Amino acid sequence: MTEAVNLGVILLCHANLRMAARMARIWADGGARVVIHIDAKAPASDVAEMKQSLSDLPDIAYSRRIRCNWGRFSLIEATQHAASQLLETWPETTHVYLASGSCLPLRPIADLRAFLALDPNRDYIESVDTNEVGWVIGGLNEERFTLYFPVDWRKHRKLFDRCVEIQRKLGIRRKLPRGLTPHLGSQWWCLTANTLRAILNDPRRKEYDRFFRRSWIPDESYFQSLARRHSGSIESRSLTFARFDHRGRPYQAYDDHLQVLEEANCFVARKIWPGATQLLGYFPRPAGPGPDPTPPQPANIERLIARTVSRRILGRPGLYMQSRFPRKDSENGKTSAPYAVFQGLTDIFPGFEDWLRDYLPGDVHGHLLGPEMVEFAGRPEIGPGALSSSAVLRDYDPQGFLTALIRMTEQMQVFQFSPRDNQDLNWFMATDPNAYLFVVTGAWNLPLLDMDMPFDDIRRITAKLQRTEMELLEVLNSVWVKARVQLWEFNDFIARPQAILDKALGQIDPDAKPVTKLPPMRDITGLPEHLQRLRNSGLHPRLTGDQPITKASHILARNNI
Repeated sequence: MTEAVNLGVILLCHANLRMAARMARIWADGGARVVIHIDAKAPASDVAEMKQSLSDLPDIAYSRRIRCNWGRFSLIEATQHAASQLLETWPETTHVYLASGSCLPLRPIADLRAFLALDPNRDYIESVDTNEVGWVIGGLNEERFTLYFPVDWRKHRKLFDRCVEIQRKLGIRRKLPRGLTPHLGSQWWCLTANTLRAILNDPRRKEYDRFFRRSWIPDESYFQSLARRHSGSIESRSLTFARFDHRGRPYQAYDDHLQVLEEANCFVARKIWPGATQLLGYFPRPAGPGPDPTPPQPANIERLIARTVSRRILGRPGLYMQSRFPRKDSENGKTSAPYAVFQGLTDIFPGFEDWLRDYLPGDVHGHLLGPEMVEFAGRPEIGPGALSSSAVLRDYDPQGFLTALIRMTEQMQVFQFSPRDNQDLNWFMATDPNAYLFVVTGAWNLPLLDMDMPFDDIRRITAKLQRTEMELLEVLNSVWVKARVQLWEFNDFIARPQAILDKALGQIDPDAKPVTKLPPMRDITGLPEHLQRLRNSGLHPRLTGDQPITKASHILARNNI
């Protein structure tokens, strides 16, 4: 079956000619005829060494050297010269494979020839209409054909961008050659000799060359566009596995990619790191009893790369680091895991923190954002992940403190909150889908009942705490809230605390055991009189409920507290 295919290979070599020579030998030993183009910028000593190392192979030739630059027509010229020489030297060639000096054959060359023999008239070249392309990375799509690019993008980036900007403002638009529909695709292809000859001998080749010479990155469009004019059967894909990151740079394969490359079953992979000795020693795989024409199966490695790109662009959920510190609202998740915040419960139940540990499997802390210290569970000076309990250190970056705590701990984090605490994270938590926020409004009044200080000071503190809580409620009632929020006025909560807590804990953990007993409640005797005294002084308590609490002892007895 493979006798029908006479494979020729064009090898474009720019650097690391020692590795390129190794690739050329693999192709030649597999029965392919190879024409090597060596960049004119390569050192003469390296060129001489390469030619000497390959001097024993009769089916290797060298084309006229061109000084190549990325994104310029020189790469097309180098390919044209090599292709013409290949077809003239070995006219019996049926297929021509374009590769680089860093492209490593993963399977025996006989497998590739057997695959091509299954449909000997088919061209394998990625060729997508520019109107349909959605994967152009960091570059121009249609404008690469309609604008002029007189300067090199890599050498004169600012001048390049300025030139594009001026042409856009002036409305400059080049005219496409008649009948040409621009297509884009990978620069690594495998064409039948008939299609390649038709492209090289096209009567309008000078016109096309002149047009693409002024285009940007023509190696991604020249053969991809002209193949559409001359090929009778195109399969729009490259037989070389080559992928690029979100900045348009090719991925390099290292030794630890050996298994995924083998599973991909691709014929050729690019780009191989020269130091990947294990990879270079393993591939190409030894030939089997007969050629295997099984097509490549790169789906798994493509999914792996897609996940890698997503992780590189978005980052880990809840991870903030110097290398990719996100813009506001552009992060990949504010936090890495769910967490719960209870406000007002420790004011009502002084032992609420210890009681809660019996109902939730997570780490139950005190007031992590408290004014005096960070109240980690058990009150250690150094908390999880070596986080300090110092409120001063925490307040340098409260968001970083909270996100780091949630990310570096295995269990769910639960903590208490109060209007007395640092309020810098109100919007952050309210807009975090991972947050559970349970708020009993006005509960902060209870500790004030036991304070031995002048009433004017209590009134001043009350006004400040009420204003702080009202600002929080304004945030929690915003249309931008994404957290799961539950709000209760103090009067409503103490009327049925057991049912409310049972429902709240069930939202956090559906497997939480039912609440059968409440922790001891703070004595609220004197609260109605305290609230009335505040009203009489001109301060209206708004957050304890619409009606004053007049039967505190009855409520305590009814709830068995």
